[in-house]
Amino acid sequence: MAIIGFHASHEQISPRQLLADVRAAEAAGFAAAMCSDHLTPWSARQGHSGFAWSWLGAALAVTSLRFGVVHAPGQRYHPAITAQMIATLGEMFPGRFWAALGSGQAMNEHVTGDPWPRKEVRDRRLEECVDVIRRLLAGEEVTHEGLVTVDRARVWSLPGPVPALVAAAVTPATAARVAAWADGLVTVNQPADTLRRVVDAYRDAGGRGEVRLQVHVSYDPDPDRALAIATDQWRTNVFPPEIAWELDTAAAFDAAARHASEADVHRAVRVSADPAQHAAWLAEYLEIGFDELYIHHVGQQQAAFLDVFGAHVLPQLGGRS
Repeated sequence: MAIIGFHASHEQISPRQLLADVRAAEAAGFAAAMCSDHLTPWSARQGHSGFAWSWLGAALAVTSLRFGVVHAPGQRYHPAITAQMIATLGEMFPGRFWAALGSGQAMNEHVTGDPWPRKEVRDRRLEECVDVIRRLLAGEEVTHEGLVTVDRARVWSLPGPVPALVAAAVTPATAARVAAWADGLVTVNQPADTLRRVVDAYRDAGGRGEVRLQVHVSYDPDPDRALAIATDQWRTNVFPPEIAWELDTAAAFDAAARHASEADVHRAVRVSADPAQHAAWLAEYLEIGFDELYIHHVGQQQAAFLDVFGAHVLPQLGGRS
C-alpha cells in the first residue's frame, strides 16, 4: 500500500507557517512529509528559504510523521557535517528520517565562491561524499583525500537504525548510476514515459528500496485561479535539468522564465480544479511503480489544498498512515 506524503516547500513558505502547515497535513491524513534544502528560492516572488535542518528537528518533534530531505553534500556542506546532521536526527527520531543526496545546483552552492564543477565531476564528488557519510554513520574515524578532503572525522552520537541514504535523480542515466549506492530513489514528476524509464533504469541496475515521487500540483476551486497560482509560483521550474543545474540566482530563474508559456506550466505542474482529476493523475504515478508520493501544492497558501485533498483525494488512493 502506497504512502502519500506532503511536500513542505521552504522556498515558498516561512518556516513558522510551514510548521503549522505540516501539522495540518498530518491532521488531514497525509502519512509522511519531505522537504528540500535550499539556500535560495526559485523566484523572488516565492520569497523564502528557511534552513531545512533546524526546521526538521521541530517538525519531527511536533508530528508523528516520517520525514525526508533532499540535500547536496560536497560544496556548501562538508560530508562530515552532513553525517552529523543525519546522525542527530536519526538518534532523536529513530526510524522516522531519510536523507536524499544529490549532486546539487549552482543556485545553492555558488555561495562558497568555489568553482561550480561540471556534472560528471559533481557525480563523482557525490559518490565520495556518500562513502564518507556511510562510514561516519557506522562509527568509523574517516580520513579521505579526493574531490573532498576529510581529516580524522568521527561522529560520536550515532543513530540506530541508520537513516536511509536515498538518491535524488531526474534522468534515467543518473538513476542507473546511483543504484550502486542508494537505499532508495526520489525524483520529480515528468511525463509518464520518462518516469517509467527513470524507475526502470534504477531497478535494472540493481537499485533497492522504495522509489519516491515528488508531484507538483496546483489546486483551486476556480480553474483560472489554479492556473494563475501555478504560473506565478512555478513557471521558474519548467526547464530541463541541464538548465536548472546551472542557473545561479533567483533573478536568473525569473529572467529565464519570462517567456514561459501556459503549456510549459502544464508540463511542470498538474493543474486542475477537480479533486477527482488530481486523484486520477496520482493513481497513474502509483501504477508506474512508485511506493511513495509527496504532493506539493505550488501555492503559498496550503489550507484549502490540505482540506480538499485530505477529504476527497487521499481516500481514493488507499494511502497508509
